[in-house]
Amino acid sequence: MTQQDQGATSSRRGGRFRMPSRTGAPAGAGAPVAASASTGGRARAVGSTSRGIRQVTAPITRSIEQVAGQTEGVWRPVAGILRWISPLGWTILALGLVCWFVGARWGWTELLMVAAAALLLFAICFVLALGRTKVRILAEVDPRRVVVGDPATGRILVTNEARTPMLPILVELPVGLSAARFVLPALTPGNAHEELFVVPTSRRGVIQVGPATTVQGDPLGLMRRTLTWTERTELFVHPRTVALESLGAGLLRDLEGSTTEDVSMSDLAFHALREYQPGDDRRYIHWRSSAKAGKLLVRQFLDTRRSHVTVIVDPDPEQYRSGHGKTGQADRDVERDVMAANAHTAIQADVETAISVGSSIMVRVMLDEQDCTIVCGPQKVTKSVPQVGLDAMSRVEPGPVDLFTTSLDAAELAPDTSTCFIVTGPHRPFIELQRAAGQFPPEVSRVIVVIDPEADHGIRRGGGLVILTLATLEDLRTLLVSGVAR
Repeated sequence: MTQQDQGATSSRRGGRFRMPSRTGAPAGAGAPVAASASTGGRARAVGSTSRGIRQVTAPITRSIEQVAGQTEGVWRPVAGILRWISPLGWTILALGLVCWFVGARWGWTELLMVAAAALLLFAICFVLALGRTKVRILAEVDPRRVVVGDPATGRILVTNEARTPMLPILVELPVGLSAARFVLPALTPGNAHEELFVVPTSRRGVIQVGPATTVQGDPLGLMRRTLTWTERTELFVHPRTVALESLGAGLLRDLEGSTTEDVSMSDLAFHALREYQPGDDRRYIHWRSSAKAGKLLVRQFLDTRRSHVTVIVDPDPEQYRSGHGKTGQADRDVERDVMAANAHTAIQADVETAISVGSSIMVRVMLDEQDCTIVCGPQKVTKSVPQVGLDAMSRVEPGPVDLFTTSLDAAELAPDTSTCFIVTGPHRPFIELQRAAGQFPPEVSRVIVVIDPEADHGIRRGGGLVILTLATLEDLRTLLVSGVAR
C-alpha cells in the first residue's frame, strides 16, 4: 500500500473525507467564500422579490390610471365640490353622522335630534353655496412703479353680468403678505361697484397684487366656494435714489461718446486750427486756411469717449455695520430693534442704503446715455434703461454672496468696463475687495464705496483702489464729485 492510500484510509477512519486543496490553502479558508455566497443569495432573493412585487403591482397601477382617466369627467367635479367644505363643515357633517349612527343603534332620541339639526344645517349651507356667479372684475394698481414711501393706490371694479340680481358677495384681493377684503352690496344686472385700497410701500421690493377671487358660501363658514377672476400683477417699489452730477467720460475712445477736454489729432469733435508741426498727419491739413495764412495749418479735435460703468452691490447683511453678529449687540437687543423697525428691519438697513447707492450711480450713468451694468446677487442688468435696472434692484433679497464670483460674472457681462464701483460694508476684508476688483483690467478705474454709518465720510486711496466711505445716501453726491468725476 502506498503512502497516498494510507493517508486516504486514515482520513476515512477519521470520519469525514477531506479533498486536498489545489492551492495549498488551509481548509478553513473556504468558510468566508461560503458566507459571501449565502449573502449574495439573500440579496438576489430580496431583489427578485421586489421585482416580483413590481411586476404584480404594475398592471394594477396602470389599470387604476386608465380608470381614473376614463372617469375624470365624473370624479373631478365631485372633487371640486368637496373642496368647498371647510374644516368646520367637515366637523359638523361628521358630528351629524356619528350622532345619527349612535342614536339609531341604541335608540337615543336626543342624539337623533342633534344629528338632524347638524345635517339640516349642513344641507342649508350647501344650498347657499350653489349658484353661478357671473361677474367681471377689474383690479389695477396705479402707478405700477413707485419709490419707497410714495403712495400707491389701487381700485377694484366689480360688474354684475348676470341677468338676475346678485346677492352680497365677498371679494378677496391678496396684496403682498396680506389680503384686502371687500363685501360687495347686492347688484342689479349691469350695475358695477368700485372699491379703493392703499398699498403699503414703506419697504423696497416687489408686491404681488391679486388674483382677485370671489368667496361664496354661508355666514357660518361651513362652505367656502372660491372663484378666481383676474391675473396676478406686480407693483415695483424702487429703492430711493439721489440726483448726482455727471461722472464724466470714460477711458475708452468712441466716436459716438461724450466730448472731453482732451485735445486729439483724430476725432469728430473739431476744436481749432494750429500750425503744422513735423509728424502731423497731412490728411488733417486745412488747405484753404493755409492758403490765406501763408503757412500750413492743421485741424485739432477733442476726444470723445464712451464709458461703460459696472456697479457691483454686496447684498450680504453680515458685511455691514447693522448686520446680525457684527454689531456687538446681544440677540435680544437685535430682535428688539427689528421689532421696532416695523417695515425696514434694522439688520438690513445698511444693505438698503447700499442698494440705493448702486441704483443712484446706475441711473446717473444711464441718463448720461452711457452703458451701465449692475450686478447685485442673482440680479444682473446690462445696457438697459433705468426702469429695467430699478425693477431688478427691487427684486434683490439680502443674503450671503461670493463677491469674487459676482465680480467674475460682472466682468463677463461687461468686458469693456471703464469704471467699476463695488458697494459694500466695513466688515468685508480688504483682500477680498482687491481680489474682486482685480477681475477687471488694470486700466479700469476701480472705486470701492463703503457704507458705514459710524464713520466720517471721506476719500482715501490704496492698493490701486479709490475708497469712498459714506454714512448716508446724501453723502454720495459730494464724494463722487471729489473723488471720481472727471
